Amino acid sequence: MSGDEFRSAEHTLRARSIAFVGASERGRWPSQILGAMRDQGYTGKIFLINPRQSEVFGQKAYPSLRDLPEPVEHGIVIVPAAAVPDVVADAADVGLRSLTIYAGGVGDGADEASQARGRDVRAVLARSNLRLAGPNCMGAFSYREKLFAYPNPDLAKLEPGSTGCVFQSGGTLQFFMKTGATRGLRYSYGISSGNELDLDLADYINFLVDDEHTKQIVCFVEGIRRPKAFMKAAARALEAGKPILTLKTGQTQNSREAAQSHTGAIAGDYAAYLAMCERHGIIRCENLDDMVEATLAFQSPRRPKGPRIGFVTTSGGTVDMLYDYVESEGATLAQFSPETDQALRPYMQDEIKPRNPLDVGIPSNLKAAADLCAIVAADKNVDILAWAAQLPGKRTKVWEESHLLRAMYEATDKPVIGFARMSYLMTQEAQGMQEEAGFPFLQELQPSLRAINALWFHAQRTGKTPVLPGPAPQSDLTPENLNEKLAAFGIHAPQVALAKTPKDAAALAAQIGFPVVLKIRSPDILHKTEAGGVALDLRDGAAVEAAAQKILDSAKAYKADARIEGVEVHEMVSGGVEAIVGAREDALYGPMLLVGSGGVLVELLEDVSLGMLPLDAKEIATRISGLKLAKLLEGYRGRPAADAEALAQAAEGLGRFFLAHREKIADIEINPLVAREAGRGVVALDIRVLWR
Repeated sequence: MSGDEFRSAEHTLRARSIAFVGASERGRWPSQILGAMRDQGYTGKIFLINPRQSEVFGQKAYPSLRDLPEPVEHGIVIVPAAAVPDVVADAADVGLRSLTIYAGGVGDGADEASQARGRDVRAVLARSNLRLAGPNCMGAFSYREKLFAYPNPDLAKLEPGSTGCVFQSGGTLQFFMKTGATRGLRYSYGISSGNELDLDLADYINFLVDDEHTKQIVCFVEGIRRPKAFMKAAARALEAGKPILTLKTGQTQNSREAAQSHTGAIAGDYAAYLAMCERHGIIRCENLDDMVEATLAFQSPRRPKGPRIGFVTTSGGTVDMLYDYVESEGATLAQFSPETDQALRPYMQDEIKPRNPLDVGIPSNLKAAADLCAIVAADKNVDILAWAAQLPGKRTKVWEESHLLRAMYEATDKPVIGFARMSYLMTQEAQGMQEEAGFPFLQELQPSLRAINALWFHAQRTGKTPVLPGPAPQSDLTPENLNEKLAAFGIHAPQVALAKTPKDAAALAAQIGFPVVLKIRSPDILHKTEAGGVALDLRDGAAVEAAAQKILDSAKAYKADARIEGVEVHEMVSGGVEAIVGAREDALYGPMLLVGSGGVLVELLEDVSLGMLPLDAKEIATRISGLKLAKLLEGYRGRPAADAEALAQAAEGLGRFFLAHREKIADIEINPLVAREAGRGVVALDIRVLWR
């Protein structure tokens, strides 16, 4: 199977008959799973397998899968790891279509016995049409099918909904679903994918994209095993208008190592993962609480036509906090129109001018609140209405008029979000009032703002096919023609010549014109400064000759076996703003472009943006505008403005250059790429290439 093909989860999640291997009255998980399916009305046949008992829960039990009286679609397998390979072989031989394996120790970890079991299971899968969920998982909830193969009877009692969950952590799944349910979330499927020896995230996402009842997909990700398939599934979700919300571990080295030992997955470079999410319209959540708020916001089908938020609040303190958080979260405040100002004045004290965020105090009733919200929602400058309101624990006299909120909501086509300053307990009565109002009530200011921003993020991308590069073309790039090829893409280096001796360096410097810069040329020394291989601002021949000798000596001392090709004599470029631009092939997600503040402080500042290629100059300029680099380009502390347009064009050129020649190079970096004064372009001072 190729890296981007999908395997079907149909028989796992919609099975019409079940064989329960390991059915036991003493086992907690078997008891909970069987009890939930019977209590909730699973209509398919259930066959029990127990080699030691002829009857379990008052039902006939069979010694093994080979003794089943008729064909069965899916097997729930709760047995010790050592017994798993034989059960899998039996299932394949008698024609089961899929299995869920709950035990760990089947192909995961470093234990040789586990690895051997994993090899045995893979061999069976390779020779059969059997699909496998897990191992080391907790099963799944299929709400409309009433197939509850996850040991949590309480969650099985929920009514079906529109949110499909895929979690690589089975334990985390139930805590998210339970918390979400108390807030009004309802689910189509809840899937714990475990160690993904066969079915994986990409397969489950693909299944949920095709499910007519699933409108949004929520994932807890430890590692992505098949990036190409994952991106293909994400692209299908985006085209279908189904948002994917993720929380991914692996931001730190310790977390990445934990993920590898726990699931065997490759967590990958987190920055590249974020770039992939941006291209595919995947919403990244800060934490599980944020994911609940964002999922609740997306449970409403409306999407904004722009980012501008109109706030209706009841407190000056809320307004003050919103000003801070709107800026820190990068949200956009709407500017109320004159017509809105006029309509709001009867609700304001005489000396107070309406402004966004709007503070009108606590309305006396829901009619007043609904009227205020309707005025703001009608403003042509407002794309999203956000109303500061907390649902009461019990229905009060005021909230008997919740139908007025529904009328306000239905009178506009814009998203309407209720939000609270802090988190609070959501009762069943409060859930009922939320349903009556027709729009979600989020909790805490920053998570609410992040959820609202996510609506606009997805709205800009939904329905579109992500643009991805094709296969790497053939390339004739060599170290000798590198500068010539770069120049064809608009990237020019200063005048440079290679000197074999210090005397040659002095002569070449005189031809280029003083001042000059010297740099060691060696395929074995990537970081020239660390090797003492750079000398700046040399203003006469004697200084050049002495500096060249020192550079050669330092390079040999830094790495005795380094191949030294000579000393490069460069035209010296002074002034301007130093940027870094680089392109590389990420092992998981493909070609990437980095742009940011450059020079010797690049690692200290970490003022960079990474995006998936291809990127055009306009997209790159937008990325630069969100960096500290933008301030330098504008002219910082009296310095002249730099050529920001030329910088964006050069970065675009480097991206196109890399896509054209990535057959030959794995990484190219220009640091610094100097943006000269506005209108004078850019110049590449130091170009570093990693050849394949």
